[in-house]
Amino acid sequence: MLKERYKALMEKIGITFKDLNILDLAFVHKSYLNEHRDLKKEHNERLEFLGDAVLELIVTEYLYKRYPEEEEGVLTNWRSALVKGKHLAEISVELDLGLYLYLSRGEERSGGRTKNYILANTLEALIGSVYLDQGYQKAHQFANNFILGRLDKILQGGHHIDAKSRFQEVAQELLGVTPEYKFISESGPDHSKIFTMGLYLDNQKISEGSGSSKQKAEQEAAREGIKAKNWTDIKISTDD
Repeated sequence: MLKERYKALMEKIGITFKDLNILDLAFVHKSYLNEHRDLKKEHNERLEFLGDAVLELIVTEYLYKRYPEEEEGVLTNWRSALVKGKHLAEISVELDLGLYLYLSRGEERSGGRTKNYILANTLEALIGSVYLDQGYQKAHQFANNFILGRLDKILQGGHHIDAKSRFQEVAQELLGVTPEYKFISESGPDHSKIFTMGLYLDNQKISEGSGSSKQKAEQEAAREGIKAKNWTDIKISTDD
């Protein structure tokens, strides 16, 4: 049964699992077990924890070897861009990982299969399952095929730049004003809350952003603020 369920996915990623239960575990969302307490199943958060660590090591090793002239701070920014949730969620969508999720009825109704943070976490859990079942080299191969090769596109699009820092630098350079972030709202159950934060200049709201934490919502608000102010291509002084 599991072999048929995951046949298309294994073909897509080019990996045949020895233990399909490990692969299956990658798709068990915590909400599903809240509704199925009789099932002797584990949810995927521990596997996600493992996959996150494995991915960070793979990306760090890749950047260290490929860019020997770059300083640690630059490599840290590039690593953050490669492993950030929005980027991982996009890859998850391309791999159709949302189709395989076990979700509660409530999470299903609220669009859980398309939520970025759930999809990003699922991709990390999948990487954890590849590592457990196939070892580090296969996990590295997976990351190389679906994640690492996107760095050039990320750099070209400026997605490696910390949006909050960028917005603050430009606001202070052009306007002499430090931006403020204010809480607007939160929604969703405790295990999957979504926060909305507003970005303000001199008490005037410039943009809003949402995310699974206030920090992520602030980053999204900053990205939207850069667009709203047409500051994407602004060059700022770096003189002391």
